Parts: sequence; structure tokens; C-alpha cells
Amino acid sequence: MAKYKADPITMQVIRFGMEQIADEMGYTLVRTARSPIIKEIMDITCAIFNDEGDTIAQAHHAPMLLTGFELTMKTLASHFDSKDLHPGDVIISNDPYMGGQHIMDVQTFSPVHYGKNLVGFVGTIAHQSDMGGMVPGGVAGGMTEIYQEGLRIPMIKLYKRYKENDDVFAIIRNNIRVPDNTIGDIKAQVASNYVGIKKIQQIYRKYGVDVVHKCLRRLLNYSETRMREGLRNLPDGTYTGKAYIDDDGVTDDLIPVQVNIQIKDDKAKVDFKGTSKQVKGNINCPIATTHAAVFYTMIAVADPHVPPNSGCYRPVEIDAEEGLIINPKLPSAVAARTNCSQKIVEAMLQALSKAAPEKTMAGSHGQITTCGFSGFYKGERWVYTDIQGGGAGALPTIDGKDGQDSHLARFMNTPIEAIELEYPVRIERFELIQDSGGPGKFRGAMGLRRDIMFLVDDVSWARYGDTQERPPFGLFGGMEGAKGIFYLVDDKGERRAKAKGVSFLNKWDIVSLRLPGGGGYGNPKNRDRKLVESDLLDGKISKKSAQRDYGYKE
Repeated sequence: MAKYKADPITMQVIRFGMEQIADEMGYTLVRTARSPIIKEIMDITCAIFNDEGDTIAQAHHAPMLLTGFELTMKTLASHFDSKDLHPGDVIISNDPYMGGQHIMDVQTFSPVHYGKNLVGFVGTIAHQSDMGGMVPGGVAGGMTEIYQEGLRIPMIKLYKRYKENDDVFAIIRNNIRVPDNTIGDIKAQVASNYVGIKKIQQIYRKYGVDVVHKCLRRLLNYSETRMREGLRNLPDGTYTGKAYIDDDGVTDDLIPVQVNIQIKDDKAKVDFKGTSKQVKGNINCPIATTHAAVFYTMIAVADPHVPPNSGCYRPVEIDAEEGLIINPKLPSAVAARTNCSQKIVEAMLQALSKAAPEKTMAGSHGQITTCGFSGFYKGERWVYTDIQGGGAGALPTIDGKDGQDSHLARFMNTPIEAIELEYPVRIERFELIQDSGGPGKFRGAMGLRRDIMFLVDDVSWARYGDTQERPPFGLFGGMEGAKGIFYLVDDKGERRAKAKGVSFLNKWDIVSLRLPGGGGYGNPKNRDRKLVESDLLDGKISKKSAQRDYGYKE
């Protein structure tokens, strides 16, 4: 066997090897899952950890899920001694109060052994179509306790030495509406774990335990060093940003999310003084998601190309008081947490725009519209979960990207063909919304519209969305993006539907999801004339907007 040393080059080779393994785990999960929310939207991520539970590598999927892994790993370490973890074991959990995110995000972890030694862990997170609860899909706004949101699984072994724990599977199956799909998706997560274990063992076999462990320690220190250098390049000071959630699904009160960022030398401290206390509705944000939002934004501004692992987190301190909406106490409901986590990012970008205007962006759609549709077709229950983002904010040198999700989730759009093939629905419209991007020297991205017609009676529509009362902000003279709105079209005509709640639909009813656009960056009067003409030609802006907002004259 060739002799390797734990030098910077070997460290980078092992780093990229681990990242590739995490990606391969993700591809395995996507290709073997049954539900479109996994195989099309890709609401997943996979990660690799060292033997101490530190994150080493993450798949290139949803950044939102990164830190949740880390906090859950700490919980796992407190529940299981290393001697109680064996090859082939798989631990499952989805408890937001044990480091999870929301009940729909099921996590699986497996120990990685090389020889007789525990050398690390692998993990997956995937959003399941249904985990029980008071509404199909578990996504209805307005739920007021965690117990209403679905089956909450503690840290427990799903597989023991490669053998299924039939009792746990029976409990899950007995509490969900689409057991074949959900159980199949969970088993796809298990398969991904096993793929990761095999590939990691190959790295240990090639380089040896001592070299790999030294390189992983070096990797964490490398990321920490880069993060500190990035923070050192930002001016010292305290910066504050504030965003608002429209409502909690129970009352109509605006809910403030305030972020205060103190930067000093190569360190940052983030606190939430000025943020709302936890609320009755289910927009409360578990601490794992709050951490993910903070680290995501700090990394994006300080050094967007740093390897995302536990080393990045060391220079950033988070002070999140328990009992606030960003760190609720049990039994607060949390299913719609993305309404809050997106606002954390928006508030942080506002704050950091004062420190690094060239590294931040205008306000994005600032929410994630999640709908759970369910009914019966040909005697069988179906649950269709759809997730939509909106427009991204403009950047200092380019327009926001139309038709893409932004911040934390990075979800794919579900193809129309995939939806219509699997569910009794027809997509009537799927398009960009003219004039929805905030005017600016660089234009905010356009919002999306998806109109869904239902081909059966008695369909439940559970949902949560936001940014329908206050628009996405512009920066440095850029104008606001358009607000979102939901409509229900039935035999009584078209009427506005609440952003959070549950409705019941009949055959031929249409749900119209019209999502927010992104804010503009810079004075729109300074926009390049050729860009204005191109937007006009493509139908992205109207002639009225070109004349009014951009001063365009033919």
C-alpha cells in the first residue's frame, strides 16, 4: 500500500472524496425514492461526520438542513454509547426538539466502522409526503401544538445490525396515510446510508485511519481559518436588520424577526433581541433551523467558497434566547418554520448590507410556499406535496435569477409531467409573472405562478406561505418586489385564499399560487438601456413599467 502523509494536498483530496460520497448518497436517495418531493423537488440532503459528530462534508442539496444534522448528532451521542453502535445500525428521528427541523423531515444516521473502530457517521434528511397529524402532508398553517403535526419519533434504532426493527416500522406504518410511499422513501434513506458507509470505508482502506483523521482535523481547521479571514475583511461594528412574518396562521398580527450582528476582528456574534416571543401558530423556528439560517448567511457573505463543515461555525457565536420564535419551547408547533427562517436570512442580509454592500443582495421572496393536497382516487389515498419559492433578490452586479428558489432550500421545481402522471390534477398555468421583479439598476427576479386544477372531489388543501402583506425590500435605490397572493377559483368565481390554513376543494376547482418577486438593487434609472429593452422584448416587464420605473423612451 502506498504511503500517504496528512499534508494539505492529501487533505484536499480526502475532502473532495468525502463531498463526492455525500453527493452520491444524495443521488442514491433521489433515484430510489417514491415521492416527487424527494425525487423531483429534492428536499433532501446527506452528510458525513467524524467520530466526534462534527460535520465533515455535505451534499450539494439543501443548505437549510446542514446544521440540523450537527445538533441531532450531538443528541445521538448523548443517547448512544459508541459500544452500543454496531455495523448495520440505523438510527431514525424527526423530533424538532432533539435537533431536528420539523416532523416531515425524517433523519437517519448510521455509524461507520473500519475494522473494529468507530470512525464516523453518515446521515440523511428527507421531507416525507406524510407523517400523520391532523392534516395530510403535515403542512397546514394554524396548527398550535407539535402533537397536531404528526408522529414525532425519538432517537431510536430503525435497523439493528442490518436487520429491520419491525416494531418501529409497524408504529410508523400505523400512523401515516400513504404508508407504502413513506416507508419506501425511508428505506431509500437507509440505502443511501449504506452506500455512504461502503465508500467511506474505501477511503480509510486507501489512506489509513491515522492519515484520514489527521486530514479531517486539518480540514476543519482550514475552514475555520478561511472563515476568520472572511470576517476580518468585514468592518468591525454592530449591524441590525429586521424582517416581518405576515402572521402566524392564528392571528393577523405582524411578527418581527430582528437580527443583531456584532463583528469584531475575526469573530461574529449574532443575537435576536427585538424578535417576537414564540407564537401560538406553527411558524415557530426550531433552533437547528435558526442555526442553519445564521451560518448560511454568514458563510455567504464572509466566504461563499469555504468548505461547509463544523470548522466554519467556530468563529460565529449565536445567542438565541429560549422562548423566542427562533428557539421555541415544547410543545410549540413548528411545521411552517420556513416562514421564519427565510426572514432570519432577509434580516441578516439587510444588516450586512451596511457592512458589505458589494457582498449582499436585495430581498428575495422571503418565504417557502408549501401545499399538501390529499384525497382519494380509484379507492386509494394520495398525498401531493408541492413546494414553491419565488423571485430572488438582485445582486450588486447582476439581476436576480428568474424561476429559481433562493436561500436555504434551493429546491427544484416539480415538473408538470411528473405531477400529472402521479396525481389526479392538471396544471393549467406555470409561468413567470410580469412586473413582479423589483425595478433597479439590477432587476429582482420574477415571481412564479402555478395554477392547479383538481380532477376529483373532496380534496384537502393544507398550506402555508408568506410575504403577502409586506413586499421584498430593495437596496440602494432598488425598488420592492411584488407581494404574493393565493386565489381559489371555483363555481363561485375567483376569491383570495388565506396564506396559511386548510381548505376543501371539489372537482374542477383551481388553486392559483402567485408567488413574490425579488427586490431590485440600485437606482432603476441607471439600468442599461439594452437590459430594459431585452426585458421588454421577453415580456418580463411591461411598457408601462419601462416608462414609469426605468424612464425608458422609444
